[in-house]
Amino acid sequence: MPHNPSSPIGIVTGAGSGIGRASVALLRQLGATVEAWDKDQSTLDALPSDEHLLTCLVDVTDEPGVTTAAAEAIARHRRIDYIVNCAGAYLYASLEDTTTQQIRKLHDLNVIGPTLVTQAFLPALRASHGSIVNVASTVALKPTASNSHYAASKAALAQLTRCWALELGPDGVRVNAIAPGPMPTSLFRSAGMTEAQETELLSTRTATLPLRRAGTPEEAAVWIARLALEDNWTTGAVIPVDGGMSL
Repeated sequence: MPHNPSSPIGIVTGAGSGIGRASVALLRQLGATVEAWDKDQSTLDALPSDEHLLTCLVDVTDEPGVTTAAAEAIARHRRIDYIVNCAGAYLYASLEDTTTQQIRKLHDLNVIGPTLVTQAFLPALRASHGSIVNVASTVALKPTASNSHYAASKAALAQLTRCWALELGPDGVRVNAIAPGPMPTSLFRSAGMTEAQETELLSTRTATLPLRRAGTPEEAAVWIARLALEDNWTTGAVIPVDGGMSL
């Protein structure tokens, strides 16, 4: 892949769908080089062919796999300027119905995964004074019923964002997160929800929003790109991108 020395270079996990896919598209429009990571090869294959877009099959919960893929990315590009931790899982279930296996899966993907990816790229990010962008959720900021453990996992990621900002700030590394509100993505269907359940959830949530509509992955991607590439002064922020839901 040809390398443009002036082009920011980074990683987007969960890049094959939803907010991750929209972020890849916008980052490329802005001239950034992107390594798109996902654990689903078919979604990676569906990304547009681009000489500054490289796809990699990576499960962010697989520590040896993450370590190897990160080392290869650093060797390939010689620097990493940003990472976007977008890979994650959703659960819509009552406390009574939630299983231990579901809780572990949530925390593996939503907490441990971003930690492994961030750890693997820390030396490169310190060298480049780079940026880390995590994707949390509005339910990390505002409690809702029936998805308490999903909310808890995203609240953990939001707090990790703040703690990492304090820890890595002296090294010149910025750490921020966005907290998206309701928007149609593959996250719901991947969690086993039917189309009717997804429609009902989005309808219920958006009915009370100040803006009275769901968001789009593209609207979330605007903030991800801004934090990854443009804003050199913000760190430790968890920014609601939610149509006012957090109010």
